[in-house]
Amino acid sequence: MKRILLMMSAWVLMLSAQAQQVRYTVKGVSKENGKMVYLEDRLTSKPVDSTLVAKGKFMFKGQADKDAILAITFDKNDWRSWRTLFFNDGKPVSVNMNDSTLKGSPLNERLSYYNIEIMGMPSYHYPEYRGKMVKKLFEEERETLVPAALIVEAQKVFGTKELQSILEGQPAYAAHPYVKQYEKRLKWMATTNIVVKSGRTEEQKVAEKAEKNAFVGQQFSDFEMADTLGTMHKLSEYVGNGHWLFVDFWASWCGPCLREMPNVVAAYEKYHDKGLDIVGISFDGNKIPWKKAIARQKMPWVQLSDLKGWESVGAKIYKINAIPDNLLIDPQGKIVARNLRGEALHEKLREVFGE
Repeated sequence: MKRILLMMSAWVLMLSAQAQQVRYTVKGVSKENGKMVYLEDRLTSKPVDSTLVAKGKFMFKGQADKDAILAITFDKNDWRSWRTLFFNDGKPVSVNMNDSTLKGSPLNERLSYYNIEIMGMPSYHYPEYRGKMVKKLFEEERETLVPAALIVEAQKVFGTKELQSILEGQPAYAAHPYVKQYEKRLKWMATTNIVVKSGRTEEQKVAEKAEKNAFVGQQFSDFEMADTLGTMHKLSEYVGNGHWLFVDFWASWCGPCLREMPNVVAAYEKYHDKGLDIVGISFDGNKIPWKKAIARQKMPWVQLSDLKGWESVGAKIYKINAIPDNLLIDPQGKIVARNLRGEALHEKLREVFGE
């Protein structure tokens, strides 16, 4: 009898575990033909599936825990590599690995938005913006699971004690297994007096300064891309002829880029007649949002892109790992400044052209 009860208990537990499993279907596109792409479970940080990109497409089908946080990545061994996140809510997911966008349930589309806004740039470049977006996420999505996927970033912004207090308020995401697992780490950090400081360390500041000055004083390096009509152009076509050239690296999906754009437009309007030209280099992966953003932001200058996202030839040549970024090139083709934004851009142009 005891054996029968044990068997029945095991059977009930097995059914319960199976009931918590739901199917996932992921359809993806990528230009990385022949490259292995992985599907990870964020709770275990281990791949649950993998496949090759073939003819620009890949697919995952299988089962995982309901609402598990799954991640798609090209590099399972590097935690710094980009990961497109989604909840396994049973709804099909479509992923574009060229620009990191995702289509699926409303829950997963909101997660995709915050993932790109918060994780799409190094924290030491935009600590204030990332902090603002994390706070917005935890305010607006209190009754959803979305914050669970980015709980690690919350600790950097709120600090250990404040985040513990937020979780004690029992928001909807507090019961998620990924959050529960992270809560154990928070308690350990609190008892051992370990503090993770937000903002930049001295090492990060040094790295940022070196990155900002990279290539300054050197001759520009040429590359070729297509304009919005598909016509190929070399950067060298726009260098020289007595004009200064501002090369603006941006993307339609980049929030900070779009917020900076009115400042760039104002600079163009003020100094174009004095000899300033601009060439926009987009890190988009899709032509439609790229062209829409150009029209919406009213950018009158030349726009080029190879539609390869972070694999853009411009990113590789100038070692760009965060946007917005830019180069100011003098009429002789020498790079005289980099990463000019806000008032710093206008100060430099006043120095060049006068008032």
